[in-house]
Amino acid sequence: MSVSFSQQFEQHGAWRRSLAHRLRWLASWLSDNDLLDDAVGERLRHVEALMRGSQVMVAFVAEFSRGKSELINALFFAGYGRRVMPASAGRTTMCPVELRYDAQRPVGLRLLPIDTRLAPQSLQQWRDSAEGWTEIALAPEDGEQLAATMQKVAEVERVPLERAQALGFWREDEGDEAPPVDAQRQVEVPRWRHAVLNLPHPLLEQGLVILDTPGLNAIGAEPELTMSLLPQAHAVLFILGADTGVTRSDLAIWREHLGDAAPGMASRIVALNKIDTLWDSLSVPGQIEAQIERQCALSADLLGVPRRRVLAVSAQKGLQARIADDAALLQASRLPALEALLGQGLLAEREAILRRAVEGSLEALRAEAERILRLRQRELTEQALELEGLRGKNTATLRHMQRRVEQEQAEFEAGAERVSALRAVLVKRLRETQAVLGPTALKSDLAQFAQALRRPGIKLQLTQVYARTFDALRTNLADVQATMAELQTMLHAAFRQLNAEHGFALQAPAEPDLAQYIAEMSSIEQSHLHYLGMGNVLRLVQSEFCERLAQALASRVRTARDAALAEIDEWRRSAFSQMDRQMSERRAAYAKRVESMTRVREAAGSLDGRLAELAGQGAHLKALEQRLRDLSEVLAGRKPEPEAVPASGAAQLRAA
Repeated sequence: MSVSFSQQFEQHGAWRRSLAHRLRWLASWLSDNDLLDDAVGERLRHVEALMRGSQVMVAFVAEFSRGKSELINALFFAGYGRRVMPASAGRTTMCPVELRYDAQRPVGLRLLPIDTRLAPQSLQQWRDSAEGWTEIALAPEDGEQLAATMQKVAEVERVPLERAQALGFWREDEGDEAPPVDAQRQVEVPRWRHAVLNLPHPLLEQGLVILDTPGLNAIGAEPELTMSLLPQAHAVLFILGADTGVTRSDLAIWREHLGDAAPGMASRIVALNKIDTLWDSLSVPGQIEAQIERQCALSADLLGVPRRRVLAVSAQKGLQARIADDAALLQASRLPALEALLGQGLLAEREAILRRAVEGSLEALRAEAERILRLRQRELTEQALELEGLRGKNTATLRHMQRRVEQEQAEFEAGAERVSALRAVLVKRLRETQAVLGPTALKSDLAQFAQALRRPGIKLQLTQVYARTFDALRTNLADVQATMAELQTMLHAAFRQLNAEHGFALQAPAEPDLAQYIAEMSSIEQSHLHYLGMGNVLRLVQSEFCERLAQALASRVRTARDAALAEIDEWRRSAFSQMDRQMSERRAAYAKRVESMTRVREAAGSLDGRLAELAGQGAHLKALEQRLRDLSEVLAGRKPEPEAVPASGAAQLRAA
């Protein structure tokens, strides 16, 4: 029996919550045993937050009247026993709609008026703002109210031709494909620019985000949709009509926004919808099947995707079957096959990504914790040998040996100044490096292209300016990578010297790899060259469109730059926290040596007792090291969780 996408996603959510829970109690156990430094602790918290709050975005893209909203209803909202997304004949969804859940926001529908396209703020800025939106409160359990409210996303209004041009919904070069102009020289445009439904649906609560997009005309008028929102999607469902196959407008959407022009986008699935229109009582089942197969094969060929990623489906019959609990009709709709492909591909890939993040953090924390344990074990061994050497010594000799330890302690503190000097040098170089990628530098890098976009009239040589802009962005990242290589060499040398002089176990963290961000800049550049082509020459005359294009580009580039800066900062935290931790451990070791000698000198009979204490501490350290390995193996999935391991609580973990 096939497992629905909802069931697969619920299982995925349960796995994420369980792993996040284990990460939290591991961090608590490490902290209680003083084995968690700041850098590893921050990384663990980040991964735990990622596991708990990880979102999976599925984007539905299609030209008008392909049954896109009906497919969303069938996949996610059949439990309401009715349609939630508007899915009547003709145009329905007129603006991009995000379906998500944020517990910090009220349940309801937020609508952004279309006139905000004429404002200077980017779409992302509007999405992050509470101002300017029309908000409609909802009762999440009331399916009738929810469906009635969602009709808002289908609303339109008529505006003068000039305003339609400014908003990006009418272009003279579109010819017959341009929206019709009535006798009053008015054009029909969407009433809303963007909509966000905040709903405590079981899947949305677990991190599913659904992006429902409008048709070609609306997609092309909103650069930020294709430059920022669609690239965030982990899977894209491209919906065609089974009766029409790939039309010219379908092909335009695919080539400009989803196909080879967007190599960095997530996996794509093509759904050939409305196969029920081919269910002809005058044709035998074999003929119908052959016709569907021909349409699937032809669509795969035209779009250049593997045949296995093109599935035929009837969203309408699938929804009807789910509501009526009709198993035979559900199988005939082929909805389960689409769900299986979507769930197995998307969720398996997402789970693999999250597992890699967890494994990377576990490896880092285990290595650092084991270094701390080895350092403590060595300190205990040295203390034990030192105390053994005190047997039979008189008070004067003990006092002399204590003064020698205190002198070593003073010399260590003097040598610690080199660690401070190293830190100062690294901080200075890192500030210089980060300035190359900072907001001022980014604004400067994008200034020439933004200025070229703002020039009135036809934009000549815009493609060349665009290329120079991205050359500069890639060069900056390459320069920073070279600087980081120098700092890595410096850190290796400094750590080797400190390890040799003070017996530390410092290990330089892995050098940040910025090659992925250099490649991402190339991907962003190639993905959106079509906006600068001849097909958009008249649209590029419009200052409002150019402003939105510049904002969308800056937003996408800024996201990649921020990710690169985050990697550099993580490198810094890892290096500094190791130095801080091992300096602190050594200071504590000197204090314990002085204390032990004082206790032995003042009460000679305490020597055996102190040696027994050290032996007990050594045994405890070995037990901690074994426990650390066991917990790491369980979390990495390489070892089954023992029944004795409690669900939570650091104290319980130690007892287990």
